[in-house]
Amino acid sequence: MIVEYEKKGRVAIITLNRPEARNAVSGELAQALEGAIDKLEADDDAWVGILAGNGPVFCAGADLKAVASGKANLGTSRGGFGGFVTLERTKPVIAAVEGPAVAGGCELVLACDLVVASSNAAFGLPEVKRSLVAMAGGTTRLPKRVPQNIAMEMALTGDTITAERAHQHGLVNILCESGEAINEALNLAERINANAPLAVRATRQAVSQGAMVSDDEGIRIAVELFKPVASSEDAKEGPLAFVEKRLPEWKAH
Repeated sequence: MIVEYEKKGRVAIITLNRPEARNAVSGELAQALEGAIDKLEADDDAWVGILAGNGPVFCAGADLKAVASGKANLGTSRGGFGGFVTLERTKPVIAAVEGPAVAGGCELVLACDLVVASSNAAFGLPEVKRSLVAMAGGTTRLPKRVPQNIAMEMALTGDTITAERAHQHGLVNILCESGEAINEALNLAERINANAPLAVRATRQAVSQGAMVSDDEGIRIAVELFKPVASSEDAKEGPLAFVEKRLPEWKAH
């Protein structure tokens, strides 16, 4: 399959599977990736997703051979480029990056909530080298992840930065040894899954939306997002488990 979906406990591992094309985004891959994210959202037993790439390259971006042959539709109406960058979702997705994530591949990473990268990873927006513009979130999201001058350097030179530099500037949450990105992403997912899933989803939305509005509006958003969580069974389980000095048993409802 061009995009694989695998479960490990309550974690869904979604893998781009076009290693022969450096996992470049084609129309078929975009449709399949959107479908995999939809599957994650609908799967009550999957609380966190991991996005990975099969082979030595995470994702080389758009399939330029397809573009050159007139097959320019590399996205979906809901998900945008790759079927992912504008797709609405509630569950956290962690990028597990081995090798280069460039152009649209970097924009797929930027659409994730957290990033784990191995020491052999690299990130870049080389669109200007081909008289293109990074239109799938690169110019918008990158300056929110790294200092603006670093984002400007990457966007105007088209040069890649190492995983170590990306980690120093905040693009990468966890830097690991080569070949360990999936394992470290799974560890991070399990840390998230130790928490109440409904609260995690509401908090994810509150952080994402709150970053774009005033403090007062951000607080209002957080209060509104908490209301359905407050009436859930898990909201009762959390304090009860604390009082009874045991680990909570979350049900996601």
